[in-house]
Amino acid sequence: MRTDSTQRASTLSQIPRDIWMLGFVSMFMDISSEIIHSLLPMFLVTSLGASATMVGLIEGVAEAASPIVKVFSGALSDYLGNRKWLAVIGYGMGALSKPLFALAPTAGIVLTARVIDRAGKGIRGAPRDALVADITPAHLRGAAYGLRQSLDTIGAFLGPLLAVALMLLWADKFRWVFWVAVVPGLVAVALLAFGISEPARQPGAKRVNPIKLESLKKLSRPYWWVVAVGAIFTLARFSEAFLVLRAMQGGVPIALVPLVMVAMNIVYALSAYPFGKLADSTSHTSLLAAGILVLVASDIVLAHGNAWPIVIFGVALWGLHMGLTQGLLATMVAQSVPAELKGTAFGFFNLTSGLAMLVASVLAGQLWDRLGASATFYAGAGFCIATLFALLIRPMTRDSKT
Repeated sequence: MRTDSTQRASTLSQIPRDIWMLGFVSMFMDISSEIIHSLLPMFLVTSLGASATMVGLIEGVAEAASPIVKVFSGALSDYLGNRKWLAVIGYGMGALSKPLFALAPTAGIVLTARVIDRAGKGIRGAPRDALVADITPAHLRGAAYGLRQSLDTIGAFLGPLLAVALMLLWADKFRWVFWVAVVPGLVAVALLAFGISEPARQPGAKRVNPIKLESLKKLSRPYWWVVAVGAIFTLARFSEAFLVLRAMQGGVPIALVPLVMVAMNIVYALSAYPFGKLADSTSHTSLLAAGILVLVASDIVLAHGNAWPIVIFGVALWGLHMGLTQGLLATMVAQSVPAELKGTAFGFFNLTSGLAMLVASVLAGQLWDRLGASATFYAGAGFCIATLFALLIRPMTRDSKT
């Protein structure tokens, strides 16, 4: 009888090499991005004098830029039959945006840098997610998305750890730390450009405009239901910048505040692959509902106090909900659409989620400034409950590939 560890090793050994490489690309880019993002809310508030509303607006506009671009990059990758080089362009924009943060004299320049960074994410996101589906056999997709997300998230906690170390070393010099972030971003671009081979387009395959009406009709009702539920859920998941602002209220030294992102991303990294693998053999609806309930718990904890242990516990729960839901939602999209429209499908999914993130982040900032931090997190819990009701009204079953 095979043990769980043997089965896990067997599954990992079946995942294609290029999925591992994509994971390392994501890891290095996340190290680069999270060095900056873990410090950016404090930089805006303490160095540039921005309000919580301004932080929410910058994060919301930046996050909305990504999915708007994803629609076109995903569709273009379907049309061209080439996903890798679109992803290279996107990762390149992310790397080249980093010096702007170090040079920014105003919040407006920070917004510009964030939009360039997130637009790059938009260009790379849908082609990369579709490339994972192209490379991986259908029965391993949940595990593949989970593995890539786990490696991505390892970068997401190494970045804040490096930020903490450098802030302590350089006495809270934000801009010096931002310059360091340029290096891992360039490493990510090089790995993608020279370390990954894309599957060849099928001989004789005709190029079809994926956003024509007849093509869009091939996107099933289960797919559009995933899109709708994902958008409602995103309203509950405002920018993680507000987790950093909550930690600031606990009175710890500025250099140590990024540790909350370390705690969140450690939990996220440890949980993403196991839950992604679980999505290959269990009900997607049940897993998504569990992730929503974990986010409700996180919101309640964070609403009730800003003492350091409470904040750490709350953000750890936030990381667990990410591990439960993010790879799962990607799997649900991939399994509900035809192969030739995967890039387009991820593009539309990310568009609606990104617009919801804009609304959520601006609303979170307004609630924070007018009613306090607790109101922001209670509102997030409320949107979680709305998502659960949406699942109850029309549950998504594994039989329908959603």
